[in-house]
Amino acid sequence: MEWGAGRYERIAAELLPVAEVVVAQASLKDGERVVDVGCGTGNAALLAAERGAVVTGVDPAQRLLDVGAATAADRGLEITFMLGEAADMPLEADSADVVLSVFGVIFASDPPAAAAEIDRVTTPEGRVLLSAWIPEGAISQAVRLARQTVAEILDQPPPSPPFPWHEHGSLSGLFEPHGFSVSLTSHSLAWVAPSIDEFMQVEGENHPLAIAARPVLEGAGRAEEVREGMRRIYEGANEDPDALRITSRYAVAEITRRA
Repeated sequence: MEWGAGRYERIAAELLPVAEVVVAQASLKDGERVVDVGCGTGNAALLAAERGAVVTGVDPAQRLLDVGAATAADRGLEITFMLGEAADMPLEADSADVVLSVFGVIFASDPPAAAAEIDRVTTPEGRVLLSAWIPEGAISQAVRLARQTVAEILDQPPPSPPFPWHEHGSLSGLFEPHGFSVSLTSHSLAWVAPSIDEFMQVEGENHPLAIAARPVLEGAGRAEEVREGMRRIYEGANEDPDALRITSRYAVAEITRRA
């Protein structure tokens, strides 16, 4: 997956309220060392730096890191942006008092390896906060429709459900062996746009997942079929008869070292 494709910064702007929730829940102290895993264009990293933290953002997409660095410079913030994966961060052990991840680590291809790497970089007194989508509702249904159609076109088995980063038991299984305890809180995000068609256009032109699926769907002549299926899903869930408003739920996990 090339996360630098399109203009993910358009999508990141819609996700800023989630970063605000995660950073607020982290209760950062001035001077704490923060690592933002899968930082993208830096939503959480920028907020943490504004609160006086010493921040490093790690992401596998260099273009997104460049966008984040430019935004930090414009705001007069000092943030280190580094190329790296959740399971292989270019950081020394015990280098983070707080690890944040806003819909970042949930895309790690090897969740146990990502959890082990987070453990490695987190201090013995450190804490971890991450957000993960709860896989329900219209947005999840629309994404599943596209993924399933792509798999069908490529003659692949249906895609396996992603690792359930939103579930307490699954997170405990990942992090408790490293000496952490897990607690979860549930939140919601409203996606809003002037219309369903405008929402779909922005997502389709800018979200890396949509950009990756497009040539497969178009090559098989099924792009319009999927578009109409997604539109029906959004119409059924729309909360605003004059525009678009769809609510998605997500979890914030607070993962702390056990005493």
